[in-house]
Order: sequence, then C-alpha cells, then structure tokens
Amino acid sequence: MAGIMGRKLQAKLADAMSKRSHFSREEVDRLLTMYSALTAGGTRLDRNKFRDVLHNTFDMTDDILMDRVFRAFDKDMDSFLSSGINAEYGEWVLGLSVFLKGTLEERVAYCFDVYDMNSDGYISREEMFQMLKNSMVKQTTEEDPDEGIKDIVELVLKKMDHDHDNRLSMDDFMKSVKEEDLLLEAFGPCLPDTKYREKFLADLESGNVDIDVSQAKS
Repeated sequence: MAGIMGRKLQAKLADAMSKRSHFSREEVDRLLTMYSALTAGGTRLDRNKFRDVLHNTFDMTDDILMDRVFRAFDKDMDSFLSSGINAEYGEWVLGLSVFLKGTLEERVAYCFDVYDMNSDGYISREEMFQMLKNSMVKQTTEEDPDEGIKDIVELVLKKMDHDHDNRLSMDDFMKSVKEEDLLLEAFGPCLPDTKYREKFLADLESGNVDIDVSQAKS
C-alpha cells in the first residue's frame, strides 16, 4: 500500500482501523501491507485472490462456502474487498477481525450471513439442504443421499427453529448457538480451523506473516 497511499497515509489508516477492529495498530499495518501485496499496490481485492488466501492460508476448500465468505466480507456488495481508504468499509481488516478474533455475537452474525444464501434474513429449509448436501455428498458413498440430508434438515429445524416457522431467523440461530456452540458452523465450515487461525495470528503478532501471492489469479 506504500507507494499509492504512502507510509504516512497507511499509518493513519492503521490507527483508525485498529479502533474499529480487534487488531492492534501494528497488526493492522501488517494486514494493509499484505493487502498491498495481494493487489499489487491497488485498493481493491477481487474474489479470486481472496479465495486463494482462504485456500492457501487457512486450508478452506469448499467453493460454495468460500464464495459465501467473500460475500459476507463484501459489505458494500461491489465484488471487491476494500482496504478502507476509498470506502466507508475497511472490508479486508474488519472482515478478518471477525473471521479471526470475533466475539461470539460477531461470529454468529457472520456465520448467519454466510448461510443466508439469498440474503433475505432467514436460513430456509432449501438453503440448509443445499449447504448440507454440498458438504455431505463428498463424504458419503450412498447413491442418493438426498433423503438422509432431508432427515438431517428436519432434525436441525426441530432443534434450532425456536419460533416454529420452518426457517431460521437470526434470533433462532443466536439462541441455538448460545445453547450449544457446536451449532455455530452447523451448515459447513466458514471459520478457520483453530490450528491455522492460531498460526496466522502468531505470525501476524510477530511480524512474520507471509501470504503466498504467486498463485493468485488475476
């Protein structure tokens, strides 16, 4: 980001973003430097390069969920993640803040956003089926696993649908996760595995963080 923004401007942005995130000023500065490397000094990170980060750094492999994670980060829905310099949202830093260090409430809201595939404020029976089918078909040898997945959807609704309207609202989801935290990623992994999360945060704190951009797609 130095070069286009200049070090002084990056330092000013790092200071501002540290007050809006769970990162220190030094950590934000390193994340902005990383952003600059990913965008070749630009101010917009595209979907493909972000997916490379999820795959190469956090070992995420599910195409549908990686796409949804990008949408959850992309608050202004312009198909790019901003650094914060030319937008109201510092989508890169603030998204990673929740992804890596979020409070329970922040992570619940984030996961709900990922799973609400049509962004209508509910996780429908059909959305549950599609996400579970996507993750479970890879693990089953059944020729037609649909009936088993439908049974799981019904069990999930019975456990999580507190207002009995055959869909999950944010309130349903929040209440369920607070009762049983394993339900946070009930419809597929959209947060980093603890091993990769802790390694990234340790490297970020020490200044040794390095993202491989050699395979990033343009």
